[in-house]
Amino acid sequence: MKKVIIAIDSFKGCLTSAEAGEAAEKGIKNINPSCHTSVIPIADGGEGLLDVLVTATKGEYITLSAHDPLMKMTETRYGLSGNGKTAIIEMAAISGLPLVPIEQRNPMLTTTFGTGELIKDALDKGCRNFIIGIGGSATNDAGLGMLQALGFRFLDKSGHTLGTGGRIMEAVANIDTSSIHPALKEAHFMVACDVANPFHGPDGAAYIFAQQKGADPEMVQRLDKGLQSLAEVIKRTTGKDLTNYPGAGAAGGMGGGLLAFLHAELKPGTELLLEATGFPEKIKGADLIITGEGKADRQTAMGKVPYGILKEAQKEHIPVIVLAGCIENLPELNKAGFKGIFSIAPGPITPEEAMRPEFAKENITRLVSQLCSVITSFG
Repeated sequence: MKKVIIAIDSFKGCLTSAEAGEAAEKGIKNINPSCHTSVIPIADGGEGLLDVLVTATKGEYITLSAHDPLMKMTETRYGLSGNGKTAIIEMAAISGLPLVPIEQRNPMLTTTFGTGELIKDALDKGCRNFIIGIGGSATNDAGLGMLQALGFRFLDKSGHTLGTGGRIMEAVANIDTSSIHPALKEAHFMVACDVANPFHGPDGAAYIFAQQKGADPEMVQRLDKGLQSLAEVIKRTTGKDLTNYPGAGAAGGMGGGLLAFLHAELKPGTELLLEATGFPEKIKGADLIITGEGKADRQTAMGKVPYGILKEAQKEHIPVIVLAGCIENLPELNKAGFKGIFSIAPGPITPEEAMRPEFAKENITRLVSQLCSVITSFG
């Protein structure tokens, strides 16, 4: 083998994408030191998007204080691409569920205001292109908080300005855009969105996701009615019908808010990341691609990172193998087109030992060395 591409998703709670990739690269070099290897950190639209894109674009992190989901000031960060023109934002970094103590989780109250503050800061710095990952939110406010931070005002029937949180959706009667950030008209938003749920209804934002954010059954019903009511106001105000738009229900309706008011383009996270990192060009001429994730199962072949990589590789007729901590549904994975799916676990071990980073790195290096030794012997 002369050229091998390594693009492994993070082993969540254990290894970052870069760490897993470097361990695999070491395994290749142990057997074939002259092989040209390229480690490409990769992620889907959720956790890891920020780090992957800052690394890929040789960018930098911007640290600032913003409001968390309960409107408490906290330190957070976003990324700027190397050329300073694109802001990279992980919604979960400031509006994410882990920022809210379990006993305080309540999507009637939580807000996306902080995400809007990050966007505003980037606009003020001259950014006009945005990549936003909207996974892992603590909110179900359809992005109204984000929009409030950008100057939108949401008014009730009496013309009073509403507060924050999912509870305001049902009360929105009019939208005042007279004070929105002037740079928004020049801005372009790409959104990493890995769900296709509609804005409201049985498969919508509230019924599918609100419970995990702290909503009880009564709250779920109220939130869904709020989304329905808000959808009518949005249609009347903007002409956009979010009712059945795939992905509008993502992140508690954040997808819909971005679509309706910021004219965002929603894309599957892996597709967006591969495009943004220049993956299709980087793999040209490769003899093999090594990808992987913590657990490989039937969901892997339904759009997760390894499958997105496989689709790009097939365009160039490059074989792809998968490394994983554990494997399920092996026949389905083989049928999808992967040339091999391999567990890095050396034998029966405890979950605690399997999740130990140094142990996982050693196992990846060992497995890749063995695979390369076999491939070389047939070369």
